[in-house]
Amino acid sequence: MMGPLSSVERTWLRHQTRRCFLRGSLLGLGGMWLAMEEARRAAAERPARDPAHPWAVQPPHFKPRATRVIYIHLAGAPSQLELFDYKPVLQKYNGKDCPAQLLKGKQFAFIQGIPQLLGPVYPFKKAGASGQWISDRLPHLEKVIDEICFIKSLWTDQFNHGPAQLLIQTGSQNVGWPAIGAWALYGLGTENDSLPGFIVLTSGGKNPDAGKSVWGAGFLPSVYQGVQCRSQGDPVLFLSNPKGVSPELRRKTLDALAKINEETATEIGDPETRTRIAQYEMAFRMQVKASEAFDIAREPQKVHEAYGTQPGRESFANNCLLARRLVERGVRFVQLYDWGWDSHGASASEALNAGFKNKCRQMDRPMAALLSDLKDRGLLEDTLVIWGGEFGRTPMQENRRGMKMKFIGRDHNPHAFTVWMAGGGVRAGYTHGETDELGFQALIDPVSIPDFHATILALLGFDHLRLTYPFQGVNQRLTNVTKPGSQVVTAVMA
Repeated sequence: MMGPLSSVERTWLRHQTRRCFLRGSLLGLGGMWLAMEEARRAAAERPARDPAHPWAVQPPHFKPRATRVIYIHLAGAPSQLELFDYKPVLQKYNGKDCPAQLLKGKQFAFIQGIPQLLGPVYPFKKAGASGQWISDRLPHLEKVIDEICFIKSLWTDQFNHGPAQLLIQTGSQNVGWPAIGAWALYGLGTENDSLPGFIVLTSGGKNPDAGKSVWGAGFLPSVYQGVQCRSQGDPVLFLSNPKGVSPELRRKTLDALAKINEETATEIGDPETRTRIAQYEMAFRMQVKASEAFDIAREPQKVHEAYGTQPGRESFANNCLLARRLVERGVRFVQLYDWGWDSHGASASEALNAGFKNKCRQMDRPMAALLSDLKDRGLLEDTLVIWGGEFGRTPMQENRRGMKMKFIGRDHNPHAFTVWMAGGGVRAGYTHGETDELGFQALIDPVSIPDFHATILALLGFDHLRLTYPFQGVNQRLTNVTKPGSQVVTAVMA
């Protein structure tokens, strides 16, 4: 049992009148009211959505420059210093010890001690009317370089693959946040109700290090997550009816299931139930439409020669052609992941002078063909094509355990890397930003990941501060409320 109250406690309780309580709670109540008002205003801006048609076309905030996206992510992070960011000073000091001031305060994945500087492994040249730098590893892309807008000053605060991939794909280094494709689908809906609005295609034999979280819906309704499809066999596993099940029987089964789900939705009121009905219907329509869309064998021989495709096999080339076929059919966001770009030099497959060459050969022709094909069909003007990895590579040669390695490679570099965009209202033949003379740090016009995301959303017709979704008491957004100050990079817009 509690003992008798002291005189101090009795005095305190005597002064806790209703008026005193309300006066002391004023700040907290006011803060609660302001938060509720902010949530109410944000909710009023979000157009009403029919749970039975979650992918219906939605209006953007302003006229978009791009209406669809193809995002090519090279998992492992390609070396910008062997592709687009030419540094003659780095070539001059090739093999010299790295200056100590460059290493001070920096964290690396594998470099130890004092590494040696590594000049560009391949020769560079200026190409096109725009005179942009490109290495000899990409002779096909060189022919369409005037369509490309480079950002050479992107930086991130993550230096390990998984968190860095999550950050550039979802706006957060933590699992559980919506992918940029999910935000695009949530914001715009899709123009084809027989195909998913956000489709993911992978190549290279593995998924990204961060797994399927990089195309998840996070806290958005699950209907907006990316749908991983295959470039050989059924586009989606179990899409075909089992043996002995006719389309008519399948239709009757879905009708019965829909009736049960509708009764459950009416009884419980969970909108996800009606979303489930919509997903079943989408799967039924895909049995006809998806098989046709994914059948690249229907393309003429000259198209296969341009892309270097081989129908029936999984490859980056096949996925590039599939991406064109999908956006042509109204798919809003197509994400391509190609694994195998982690050029540490730990083995021949990871060496800049071996495995990297093979990856460039696999990427060069289909990537250039994709841009040319989209332009020839009148699709590039409002299709935004994005290319890049999760971070860059160091100007120093990797030296695991402080020792010189047998193969040539570079460590992770979060301080500077290159991405490029084409079509979709970007400024063709333009280079934005610059790194220091060794290519280590974003020096002129640095662009953060939230800046990059804000720019993509602006091209799609969205104010990144207004495209929000309530979660954990906050109106969350792609540009991350915990990292304020994001700016649209207007210089890259045409």
